[in-house]
Amino acid sequence: MASDFVSRVPGVVPADVAAPVDVDALVALLQQVMTVDHILWENLAPQSGQVVARFIGTIHGDTAQAYALLDQALRPWRITPLFRFAPDGRRHMVILIQGRLQPRPSRIWPNLLLFMLTVLSVACTGVLMHGGGLEALKNVLQTPFSSLYWKDLSQAVLQGLSFTVALLGILGVHELGHYLAARWHRVEVSLPYFIPFPPFLSPFGTLGAFIRLKSPPTNRRVLLDIGLAGPLAGFLVAIPFLVVGLALSEVRRLPLGGSPFYLEGNSLLYLLVKRLMFGRWLPEPAVYDGPVWWHWLRFFFTGEPAPWGGLDVLLHPMAFAAWAGLLVTALNLIPAGQLDGGHVVYALLGNKAARLRPWVLGALLVLGLVWSGWWLWFALVWFLARGYAEPLDTVTPLDTPRKVLAWVGILLLVLTFTPVPMKVLGAP
Repeated sequence: MASDFVSRVPGVVPADVAAPVDVDALVALLQQVMTVDHILWENLAPQSGQVVARFIGTIHGDTAQAYALLDQALRPWRITPLFRFAPDGRRHMVILIQGRLQPRPSRIWPNLLLFMLTVLSVACTGVLMHGGGLEALKNVLQTPFSSLYWKDLSQAVLQGLSFTVALLGILGVHELGHYLAARWHRVEVSLPYFIPFPPFLSPFGTLGAFIRLKSPPTNRRVLLDIGLAGPLAGFLVAIPFLVVGLALSEVRRLPLGGSPFYLEGNSLLYLLVKRLMFGRWLPEPAVYDGPVWWHWLRFFFTGEPAPWGGLDVLLHPMAFAAWAGLLVTALNLIPAGQLDGGHVVYALLGNKAARLRPWVLGALLVLGLVWSGWWLWFALVWFLARGYAEPLDTVTPLDTPRKVLAWVGILLLVLTFTPVPMKVLGAP
């Protein structure tokens, strides 16, 4: 699925009228929030995006409060402050940029149109692929007056709708978490953009959804709140759907061979929930080839050996939708670029987060050896996730509760990550 959370920092734009810049007053203002060691004047012309000055020194007290005070005081001059660390890595640097952010209002109709198309594509996928509706539809067309076939079709529609409600509910709450967190912090954000996908080309009927920040977050605390609110909200909704869906599912014996079929992958959390629900580690092979721990270590990371003739749960469409929701959570928490996980590690590590990128790319390359879809994610991270969303204030660190919250996000990635999301089992 597509990246759920896309962030962009728009350029500043000048206001129609800005008060003339008083150099002495400007210096006095900066001296109220920091000890100024050095000033680099660059431009006082009212041109959008031009750096006015760089003040190097040490910011007093709470840097978040200092930014709020300075930002409010600079509004009449139409100047935007940026908080950065100085090149020496010890002192602070306040960069003043001519212009203020003025996000343009969004048009709602593209969001509504994409949402309606996504509802249609997911519903069709749910009915035809996960509700058995395709076979029932064929039977109806062959014998249109048979009540038995119409009963099968209505059952397929109900199962397909349960898939649709569960999947779109998880994705919708995920996006709502981002949206509400952004509005809570007064960060301008678009409505969600859902991405429809044709039935039969995907087991989901959608490539997910994303929102677009129309103004940058104030600091790393705000960035973490917005970036992590979506995965946490979607996860909290996915778990009840998974439990109910598994309760409606059946444990059956897998065939010894025959027609190919799809086997969904396992995350640590998914394995644990199945164990709690059914009292077994599923899929359970007919015979363990060696120690149990060795079988599960291989199967978890490679999908081999295939559990022919063993036991596995035949997922109800609602359970499959919840499994997909957990997969989406893990994909979005990959610690790279504009993904939710990228926001989490940048909020936690600052500029040091860039050091993780080669390791993430290397891990995706290796994982591609067991599931080729990871090579697509390697390409996406390589080309589209080169940079992180920089807040206006990169100096303010995370407070202790948010540090804990960031590690909760990392733990959530570990629990929901699925090394082999989907495997096609052919004849043994």
